[in-house]
Amino acid sequence: MKLNHILESQQFTRPLINELFAVANQMDRVLVRGGTQDYNNKIMATLFYEPSTRTRFSFEAAMHRLGGRVISTENARDFSSGTTGESLEDTINVLNNYTDVIVLRHNEIDGSKRAAKVSHVPIINAGDGKGGQHPTQALLDLYTIYKERGSIEGLKIAFSGDLADGRTVRSLSYLLGKFERVKLYFVAPQIIQMKNDILEYLDNNEVWYDLHDDLKSVVSDVDVIYQTRIDKDRFGEKVDDYEKYTKEYYIDRNVLQRMAKHAIIMHPLPRLKEISPEVDNDPRAAYFRQARNGILVRMALLSMLF
Repeated sequence: MKLNHILESQQFTRPLINELFAVANQMDRVLVRGGTQDYNNKIMATLFYEPSTRTRFSFEAAMHRLGGRVISTENARDFSSGTTGESLEDTINVLNNYTDVIVLRHNEIDGSKRAAKVSHVPIINAGDGKGGQHPTQALLDLYTIYKERGSIEGLKIAFSGDLADGRTVRSLSYLLGKFERVKLYFVAPQIIQMKNDILEYLDNNEVWYDLHDDLKSVVSDVDVIYQTRIDKDRFGEKVDDYEKYTKEYYIDRNVLQRMAKHAIIMHPLPRLKEISPEVDNDPRAAYFRQARNGILVRMALLSMLF
């Protein structure tokens, strides 16, 4: 199936997800042998208006493994076009002359959709705004669950941390809503609990979900714990509340003892106070395998766009 842009999770149908997974499996073999030169005539621009390490490097590594070339910035707002007030649309129109695909992280929700309206080359949304989307992260998360578990159907997953504005959790919820018999547990204090737009989407698609504020009450029942950071700024002057919740949602040896043997722990990274380093050597810690899967999925997406 031909992709034109990658802007949001909702655009991915079940057949398209299946095709993506098949291509990602092929890319695993390509990565093992060091890459390919199939796209040595292609140039990718990574245009980041917000700083990033993992997402930008993952895309750039994927492009290099495909044999392509990269032009890059993660300080687009500090460039002359940004400081002089040039519109995003004008910047995209100019970059269309330089590149074959643009990977865009923007500080505004729907920035990627704005870019796609004027772009003649594919736009890939690498995260837009607080509470926006991060579809390629969601796709690599879904692929990780598929590889680790063998199936998405019947999945029970607990999302923990800052869910209200978490791009990764929101985007993955859209994808999981396309599968049968999934159960989603949203575990967070009310101030950062999942917003109603996602809950309404799940209701409309008859997807089971439940809201919790106690991680320990659900860890033994789920196949996946998807942990995210809790932003200290969200609590304002209530520093004690922040410290309380970082302790309550902390994954350590005690949580591992409660988990099922087949369950896995995921995290989009970087982590701060969410997961103890003592967890890293447990085979259920999947977050570094998750990061490797990101290269495979982004290689697959780039090849499908080309």
